Amino acid sequence: MTFRERLRALPTFPPGLPPFGVDLDDLATAPATPQELFAQWFDDALAAGVGAPHAATLSTADAAGRVHARTLVIKDVTAEGWWFAGHATSPKGRDVAENPHAALTVFWRDLGRQVRVTGRATSAGAEAGAADFRARPDGSRAAGLVGHQSEPLGSRQEYWDAFAGRLDEAREHPDAVAPAWTAWVLTPVAVEFWAASDDKGQSRLRYRTDAPPARTETAWTKELLWP
Repeated sequence: MTFRERLRALPTFPPGLPPFGVDLDDLATAPATPQELFAQWFDDALAAGVGAPHAATLSTADAAGRVHARTLVIKDVTAEGWWFAGHATSPKGRDVAENPHAALTVFWRDLGRQVRVTGRATSAGAEAGAADFRARPDGSRAAGLVGHQSEPLGSRQEYWDAFAGRLDEAREHPDAVAPAWTAWVLTPVAVEFWAASDDKGQSRLRYRTDAPPARTETAWTKELLWP
């Protein structure tokens, strides 16, 4: 069997997928904001036992338009948008500094659901970054204190030694914060909810706004899209 044949033989979704959760024939009854519908879908993922339901793929691009993507965890969802964090000196931090346009993609395979958030990422400020860092477990704080993310590494032992030292520091100094640690908020201009079904094809609902991304009181247009 060729690799292509092996791929095509794999099932994409399990049977028994849930309904969309919104009356798509009457969008006026849908939640007023995409954050509200995201929270409903997130609760469904938790109830279904989906692994790491807060994991998302963050896609960014540098000033030259070169696209980079990585998986991280969503730190919060507020009226301002979807929050994530990391080093300002990391590849994602440099991308956001050069080109703030970004996208988050959340995929809950067990439910046949995907959410795409596109908008503009901005730093939430030093205080928010420090608060996020201090809330991390000791091991995660130690990794953050090591720094040098995505730089070439001479050996695994070099990293282990650095991590061990920083782990002691994280435990002894719970208020220590990595200097470049940053919390960003992705303020959306569009959020798309996509769902598969067992027997009715796919459904897509998009929330979009023409309001400036910095606004927190946003008027959303809800519309169906062809799958």
